[in-house]
Amino acid sequence: PPEQAVWAKVKVHGDGHVQFEHCRYSVPYTLIRETLWLKASDTMVRIYQKHELKATHARMHHQGGRATVPEHQPPAAQAYNMQDPQYCLAQAQRIGESCHVFIKRLFASRVLDNLRAAQGVVGLAKRYGAKRVEAACLRALTFDNVRYSAVKQILEKGLDQQPDESSTFDTLSDAYTGGGRFHRDPNKLLPH
Repeated sequence: PPEQAVWAKVKVHGDGHVQFEHCRYSVPYTLIRETLWLKASDTMVRIYQKHELKATHARMHHQGGRATVPEHQPPAAQAYNMQDPQYCLAQAQRIGESCHVFIKRLFASRVLDNLRAAQGVVGLAKRYGAKRVEAACLRALTFDNVRYSAVKQILEKGLDQQPDESSTFDTLSDAYTGGGRFHRDPNKLLPH
């Protein structure tokens, strides 16, 4: 029997994927922003440009599915995806000791789940510079907040360039623990 299929006109998004029925399918990165034709059967998805087959994927039926062929990505993205935890640790060491400790703590549990976050932290050095990323990692570690979003927000808000708040409290501690302005000797305060 002939194969039943649905045809749809699709546009390639900036991430190199087309969307069909809430699922995403990759195409070669050279086709980004192009309009293509997608043919979907019960089991396969074929994507064409001017009658020429450009990509084939197994059809996904669960909402939010994503099928990506690594060869469809640009060379920089392929290299990025090939980075392993050891590469991230080496890059973090180049940035500074606090960054290295931050990445090691990030990898302490579920290394592969946190690999993307580690790549993101190391990648922030391209935008903000190694010195600022190092300071942001130190600040995040000080507050025991080992998440990519914490480092990113510290950098975006410029908190890495502000003095460490814990040292401010150290200078005030004398006022609260003795010898401060309101300190009184308990022996003189209470009669015996």
